[in-house]
Amino acid sequence: MQSQYSLKKRLIIYVSVFSIALGCLLIFSAYRIALQEINEVLDAQMQNLAERVAQHDPEPVQSQFDQARHYHEEDLFVDVWSYAREEHKTHAMNLLVRPVKKAGFYTHKTAQGVWHTYVLPLKNYQVQVSQQQSTRQHLALELAGSMFIPYLLFMPCVIWGLSWIISRSLQPLDDFKAELAQRDSEELSAIQSNAYPLEIVPTITEMNHLFERISSAQQEQRQFIADAAHELRTPITALNLQMQILLKQFPDAQELQNLSKGLIRIQHLVSQLLNLAKQDASILEVETKQNFSLNQVAVNCVEQLINLAMQKEIDLGMERQEDVLLYCQESAVHSIIFNLIDNAIKYTPNHGVINVSVFKQDGFAMIQVEDSGPGIASELYEKILKRFYRVHHHLEIGSGLGLSIVDKATERLGGKISFSKSASLGGLQVNVQLPL
Repeated sequence: MQSQYSLKKRLIIYVSVFSIALGCLLIFSAYRIALQEINEVLDAQMQNLAERVAQHDPEPVQSQFDQARHYHEEDLFVDVWSYAREEHKTHAMNLLVRPVKKAGFYTHKTAQGVWHTYVLPLKNYQVQVSQQQSTRQHLALELAGSMFIPYLLFMPCVIWGLSWIISRSLQPLDDFKAELAQRDSEELSAIQSNAYPLEIVPTITEMNHLFERISSAQQEQRQFIADAAHELRTPITALNLQMQILLKQFPDAQELQNLSKGLIRIQHLVSQLLNLAKQDASILEVETKQNFSLNQVAVNCVEQLINLAMQKEIDLGMERQEDVLLYCQESAVHSIIFNLIDNAIKYTPNHGVINVSVFKQDGFAMIQVEDSGPGIASELYEKILKRFYRVHHHLEIGSGLGLSIVDKATERLGGKISFSKSASLGGLQVNVQLPL
């Protein structure tokens, strides 16, 4: 599997390596240019010196070379020797060039290194002006180094500047990432490409097409669930009515009672599916917000479910009531409270207790529903929000959609849902926090 890499770091490394390589190329070029210029200047100087010596009837002169001394570019070695005496054969440095017929520059090797010599042949004498080749090379290297040192000193600033430019150039990628990170799972609107460079516009265009396909698929799924639930509700209700008639005629038939419980569960499942489909569809629709009393909505939900609680002899009531005024979709809040109470009734045993509380806390509206049921282990709090997930499978009633509906509605209202163990009743305590 290929490891991931950072485009920004890779660009900075490549630019840094390129800058260093460019610096090496510059110092090499500077060295070659400086050596060429030095050769031209010093060659002219050596030729001029040899011609001046020849104009003044020179006497034989033998240069002296000290190996321990460091010579500079102005140090030249002048030799004048006679053809008749053949002094070039006995010169201490073997520096003298054999007799030549034409004046010019010659290069030869000695025990002291490579020498560059200008030879001017006369009638009886030969004049030579010599210089070590290494002296010129050292001078050219010094000149090239003096040009490279400022480049080397400014290199960190150059790399920092290039890094800043690269970071600024890649900032649209970070902005694009931040825009995607801010979106929730239901935000599938098109991304505006006007603020982004042309290089990533094709990616944004393809992503917008993907959003369109996902939105269309989700809409088809929601519509299918809603249509199926709607179409199933009428025949299941009719079946349930027929089953009640059969139960009145055969009250002791255990098979009919089991079938009746199954029909009730199917009817409840269809109702929950329809409710969930409505919640999903509401995300894409703009509902009218209005001011309403949260306490009154909670009381209405308790009144609607009191008969269901009385069938199990459950003590259902309002534990804490405060006047809380909300400005949002009342139907969504009603769905939250109704499903929380309905879920609590299902999983609370006979003769149990369910308390509903509405109050303000830290600038938020709080809905709290707690029961005396078996409760839920803390490690399952995240799982129970998933659709069709049920903890207590031994209970026939329940579809595993109630808390999913509550979570969907809470998310749409910008609230938060949390679970804990009820300190007073010992069962599950559900807290829903909604912005005022």
